Amino acid sequence: MPITLNVKNMVCRHCIAAVRKALDELDIEYTEVNLGEIVLKRTLCHNGKLALCEKLESLGFELLEDAHSQTTERIKLAVIEALRSDNPEIIAPGKHASFLADKLKADYRQLSKIFSSVEGVTLEKYVIAQRVERAKEVLVYGQNTLSEIADLLGYRSVQHLSGQFRKVTGLSPSHFLKVKENKRMFLDQVTGKS
Repeated sequence: MPITLNVKNMVCRHCIAAVRKALDELDIEYTEVNLGEIVLKRTLCHNGKLALCEKLESLGFELLEDAHSQTTERIKLAVIEALRSDNPEIIAPGKHASFLADKLKADYRQLSKIFSSVEGVTLEKYVIAQRVERAKEVLVYGQNTLSEIADLLGYRSVQHLSGQFRKVTGLSPSHFLKVKENKRMFLDQVTGKS
């Protein structure tokens, strides 16, 4: 009988590949591995589960046992997937509540309460932090203007994006780019002079 295990910190296809490799190394039969979950062909014995827990922890993952932690991880994955989708504005201010409620088939207030109890931060602040992190990523690529990034991520305006960016990072987007560019140097430019 198939059994589903929920896994914390799986956020990309590389994570899926790492978990598949771990399962193969432990000779654990599975039917699929998705973001945040493993579907095993059968229940693991106690020692098998311990070995899997240890292997996953060595890779930076964690098996989730309690329902609230599982729900919180599903929320995080939904937010991250939405921000990296072709339609990231679905997680925009004023829209994220209905998106998450629909995606997770639960009342948003309940999801928010569970999330806050597990993470110690409000769900709204988490969504904002993830949106700003995505904005930082797109900024660093240098292929989009700030206005395009604001549109891409569903901000009302560049000022709205800049305000949240500053609140989360302590820097304006333009200052962030200047600091980012000055963090590293090419090895042939390192002279020891100030």
